[in-house]
Amino acid sequence: MKKDIHPDYRRVVFRDKSGNFSFLTGSTRESTETVVWQDGNTYPVVDVEISSASHPFYTGQQRVMDTQGRVEKFKRRYGQK
Repeated sequence: MKKDIHPDYRRVVFRDKSGNFSFLTGSTRESTETVVWQDGNTYPVVDVEISSASHPFYTGQQRVMDTQGRVEKFKRRYGQK
């Protein structure tokens, strides 16, 4: 690998404010904000809009689409030929 061309890889806290959920992982993301983590160390924090704590697929709050109603609407509109 070439030297001095790669970003710094370090520990970063990702925080989902809507889900009230945070996790510590490695990343190259830059941040000016910091947070004191559960282990007592200070890490940069990156706020995210969606995580596994707030995404409908992972929380089980996914909306089920009414496919039967859509099929009936199509049949009414274009008819059975």
